[in-house]
Amino acid sequence: MAIRDFNLLISTSRGNENKACSETWYLLGEIGDRGALVEKTNVIGLIVAKTILDPFKVIDDLRKLLSERPEEFRYVLRVIPIEMVVSTDLDEIREAVTKLSPRIFGNETFRVTVEKRHSEIPTSSIIEAAAADIERKVDLENPDKIVLVEVLAKLTGVSVIRPVDILSVTKEKPA
Repeated sequence: MAIRDFNLLISTSRGNENKACSETWYLLGEIGDRGALVEKTNVIGLIVAKTILDPFKVIDDLRKLLSERPEEFRYVLRVIPIEMVVSTDLDEIREAVTKLSPRIFGNETFRVTVEKRHSEIPTSSIIEAAAADIERKVDLENPDKIVLVEVLAKLTGVSVIRPVDILSVTKEKPA
């Protein structure tokens, strides 16, 4: 994987990675980034993108595009904003989350969600590292913010997001 500082993680169905790369590149061009980098990962069904656009604004713009032109979304299933990419190392994950955690305000609840691929590190250890320095209430069912830890072998993407910050094409695509 050549893109080490990706800011979008995109899922597709098995075998459609190349088509999803093309579609993602096209969609990012439609919302203002004709120079986006998009590539497959070593994980089946996952691609990454690096855009000059704010990854959260990308989600909003893609959601709007999905409602207006749903036929443009044939291979992209989910789009997730990534704020930081670090090595898959517990100390680096903890440090990244600590930098992003001020975005969880004092009265807000949070949960840690870990998606792990090609890594031997126990999920519980990743959750402990991510949550170590966050002094907020935990709400596993209905959190205000999600500390998202996306492990892709040697690289890990980290974000602090609201549940609505993930674009789920299958759930949101108009009938």
